[in-house]
Amino acid sequence: MPLTHHPLVKEFPEYKAEIHALKSSNNYFHHLMERYEAIDKQIYRIQSGEEPTSDDYVNRLRKERLHIKDELRQIIIENK
Repeated sequence: MPLTHHPLVKEFPEYKAEIHALKSSNNYFHHLMERYEAIDKQIYRIQSGEEPTSDDYVNRLRKERLHIKDELRQIIIENK
């Protein structure tokens, strides 16, 4: 399986304008998005072999990324 990043605008292309607006107007959304992107980059580094770690750790990171993505999506929908 090829390695890919999961940027929020790629995950939710239909909300691109809303994501941009919220990122610049909502500090909490901005903070969550930064955390999401940092976790996504870390997962990518682990999967590419740049940052060795345990399977348990990478699975926890994936779950955290998913939880944050769900929260971000909820904020987007509530502010649409």
